[in-house]
Amino acid sequence: EERPLEVRFRRAGGLPLDLYYLMDLSYSMRDDLHMLRRLGSDLLAALRNASASVRIGFGTFVDKPVLPFVSTVPSKLHNPCPERGQPCDPPAAFRHLLSLTADAGEFARRLAGQRISGNLDAPEGGFDAMMQVALCQERIGWRPVTRLLVFASDDTFHTAGDGRLAGIVLPSDSRCHLDASGIYNRSHLYDYPSVGHLAQVLSAANIQPIFAVTRPVVPLYKELSHLIPKSVVGELRDDSSNVVQLIMDAYNSLTSTVELQHSPLPPGLSLSFQAHCGGPPEPPQPHRGLCSGVHVNQQVNFTVRVRADMCLEAPQRVALRVLGVPEQLHLEVRTLCHCPCAQRAPRTPLCHGGDLDCGVCRCPGGLRGRRCECKGPEAEEEVEGGCRPPNSTAPPCSGRGHCVCGTCECPPGLSGRFCECDSSTCERHEGLPCGGPQRGACECGRCRCHAGFAGSGCGCSLARGGCRRGGRECSGHGRCECGRCRCQPGFVGPFCAHCPSCPGPCRRLR
Repeated sequence: EERPLEVRFRRAGGLPLDLYYLMDLSYSMRDDLHMLRRLGSDLLAALRNASASVRIGFGTFVDKPVLPFVSTVPSKLHNPCPERGQPCDPPAAFRHLLSLTADAGEFARRLAGQRISGNLDAPEGGFDAMMQVALCQERIGWRPVTRLLVFASDDTFHTAGDGRLAGIVLPSDSRCHLDASGIYNRSHLYDYPSVGHLAQVLSAANIQPIFAVTRPVVPLYKELSHLIPKSVVGELRDDSSNVVQLIMDAYNSLTSTVELQHSPLPPGLSLSFQAHCGGPPEPPQPHRGLCSGVHVNQQVNFTVRVRADMCLEAPQRVALRVLGVPEQLHLEVRTLCHCPCAQRAPRTPLCHGGDLDCGVCRCPGGLRGRRCECKGPEAEEEVEGGCRPPNSTAPPCSGRGHCVCGTCECPPGLSGRFCECDSSTCERHEGLPCGGPQRGACECGRCRCHAGFAGSGCGCSLARGGCRRGGRECSGHGRCECGRCRCQPGFVGPFCAHCPSCPGPCRRLR
């Protein structure tokens, strides 16, 4: 059974917003730090133009403080910068510095107090940090509102499997591990998360990532964005001077895209979405509905078709939600597993004028059959007499088909008066029964070859044109079999024209 329903969504303006700023503090970002220290007031002022209630938080990341990602020499763990005398902070996989707050001054002060850090390799441990931001919801201070995570970096990222370089083989356990100072203190025990795991956790937390990265790594992060729902990528200038405008452009892009998805489905249940975005209806999609470029106060509609392919023994719940919006629509799906027998339909066309009673046709006098389609003797043995060989006790229609009014109705692949012929038993040529419809036809388990073909599987072509070149069949050194030359001993080639062991003209005339 399939049941359609309509889902309507209207984009509102000025909704509350939480934004967490996650910054790469590896040594290559040292030129950007002085610009980012002035970020607080400008960013909050810009966001307040788009939202009535804005809160902002802050954290940093470098990499796992273990070899070969970070030097474990005590002096380098304390100060990892390559230049002597330059003050640097110890590296950490993630350091949570400021929970979400509306205090722009506090955000600016925390940013101004940051110092650069460092590690050994180019990829960074940003995935560890993103996981903790999504999992430590109480420490971060997320509200049930629109949630943005700005990820600022100038390099690539480590992912699942890289931890083996340091002897770390345990996968991420999807738990919050921040100590009292806000540092992720289990990074040396758990591997980096995979892209799929990260996407699942971010989606479950309803967090929309904004990747603010420099030009060399923009293509890589765009590929990553295809795998993480409701994420965007923006190009960060080398000095990070455009970070405020980048975040605003990304925020507008995210909020103007409406994507409707469903929760995991139980077996036997499927959903399809058709988006109505203001123009022609989009073609149905199996797992999501998407509208882009939606304006404030514009309404978009989705037709969601719920299909049950099997009986659901108990009611099942499915959630629909627009990514980035905390509200959900819950469906309770029930299926009718048994035929209701309370009503009786008299003289229904389904029963050829008989009565439909609890899914069974009650036939009037003189009519027989499942749908009262048969006229004839009343005894079942006589009705089925034409469905089995004479004097046979075999089941009607060889037990494979249905006996209808004394005639066998065979399922696909079976034929014959008593469904005794199985077309799947015919010999195959090049993977097709009887070589396919161009060569022959399968009749009751044997191939009947068309003109020009022979053999048990019709694989032998009787055409002799493929054996001639220059007027002589097989060059006079063989015979034509199934359209190909079978050469005499010593002769080779498609037309038996060559004899590597035969004396040539040079040998004869020597």
